[in-house]
Amino acid sequence: MTRLGVVLSGRGSNFLAIAAQVRAGAVPAEIAVVISNRADAPGLAAARELGLTAIALPSKGLDREAYDQQLIAALREHGVEWVILAGYMRILSAAFIRAFPSRILNIHPSLLPAFTGLDAQHQAFDYGVTITGCTVHFVDEHLDHGPIVMQAAVEVAASDTAETLSARILVEEHRIYSESIRRLLTTPWRIDGRRVVFET
Repeated sequence: MTRLGVVLSGRGSNFLAIAAQVRAGAVPAEIAVVISNRADAPGLAAARELGLTAIALPSKGLDREAYDQQLIAALREHGVEWVILAGYMRILSAAFIRAFPSRILNIHPSLLPAFTGLDAQHQAFDYGVTITGCTVHFVDEHLDHGPIVMQAAVEVAASDTAETLSARILVEEHRIYSESIRRLLTTPWRIDGRRVVFET
């Protein structure tokens, strides 16, 4: 069974959606460990309630390289094969990305390459787009940049606020993140330039 390591900084809603699909057997994997750079992250408490191994690895006061070496060591100690970022609010170092080549996934609340960085939902709303969405992608050494695995579009309604739009995007995040992991673990795939191509 493929061993996933979830890394988060906050409430971990995407982690909980993935955990539900793992428990249901829809994602053929096990969550080996959940790690947060914040000891008070609600996602850690949620992981413990589910009976999962949950570790606080505080990042405060540590530079990126030093912290990432600790994170790599913790993930390897638990036999992690795939790293799943679920609201992790730090940029990963090149050394971390080299440690798990083409095995680090992230979800971003926009249709990349549009609206990278923080508060992408609000960026899209403020810009006035009529369609936005979310993107599952591999993580590389650039912000919100790696090859795209899956995207889902969300129409912006005339009645939307940034908050209602964010909530509808989150529903799609929960759907396509688990589906992306399932497909990557069960279907032959290759990276072709900027996209992931599934062979069947």
